[in-house]
Amino acid sequence: MICFPNAKINLGLRVTEKRPDGYHNLETVFYPIGLKDALEAVPHPTGKLFSLEVKTLEHTDLGLDEEKNIVTKAFRLMEKQFCLEPSAFYLKKCIPTGSGLGGGSSDAANALIIINLMNKLGLTDAKLEQFSAQIGADCAFFIKNKPIFATGIGSDFEDVSLNLRGLFLVLIKPDVHVSTAEAFSLVHPSQPAKSLKEWIEKPIETWRANVMNDFEPSVFLKHPIIGEIKDTLYRNGAVYASMSGSGSSVYGLFQFPVQLKAAFPGCFYWSETLSN
Repeated sequence: MICFPNAKINLGLRVTEKRPDGYHNLETVFYPIGLKDALEAVPHPTGKLFSLEVKTLEHTDLGLDEEKNIVTKAFRLMEKQFCLEPSAFYLKKCIPTGSGLGGGSSDAANALIIINLMNKLGLTDAKLEQFSAQIGADCAFFIKNKPIFATGIGSDFEDVSLNLRGLFLVLIKPDVHVSTAEAFSLVHPSQPAKSLKEWIEKPIETWRANVMNDFEPSVFLKHPIIGEIKDTLYRNGAVYASMSGSGSSVYGLFQFPVQLKAAFPGCFYWSETLSN
């Protein structure tokens, strides 16, 4: 059985407060895009309960320790609850790691979906979301995999009225790693005057001045190349551009197809026409 875990981008990201447990509450919109990994699972040829083989592409820095991989964590979580068939998993990484694109979370959520189907567990999407939330805050998003407004630590979901169909996406990731923990330590939480959900439902032409990513100021200060990428996307006609998550990827949304790969040498580059 094979599936293709896709990436996501954040349309705005407001950090609203630091919680007593040390985590942060936030507002964001998760939006699925077409950049995908490949994840396959088959009955294990030797009868071993679980194994994982990972292949990476250039621009990825994924560790190959099987037990630390998030797909393994998904399987270990399920084997505590159910009697599972021996399975061999094969993961091909195409989504850059450390990019704010949710590739690992998507791999884990899709592993849960495969485990559910291969073992005929009959789990609903709601139940799979509950298991996903135990692995990572944004994992549950990838179960239904549709645009969603997220609050809390990123695991409380509300439907959002949003249609970006036909817009052209350009996604850039420089060869830069941004520490998520450090990014959170440098951000200054604040309650926005108007909810991000209200702004995101307005015309995209209004987003540039109102749909913000609170991580950008400190990340751009430490890694100027990321801010320069955003500026370059705007100079080339993006109607909206932003860093995704806590970085280091940056995307631009265009009203028309563009070819900008030559403007970003040494960077990971992805483009597509959006369909959601």
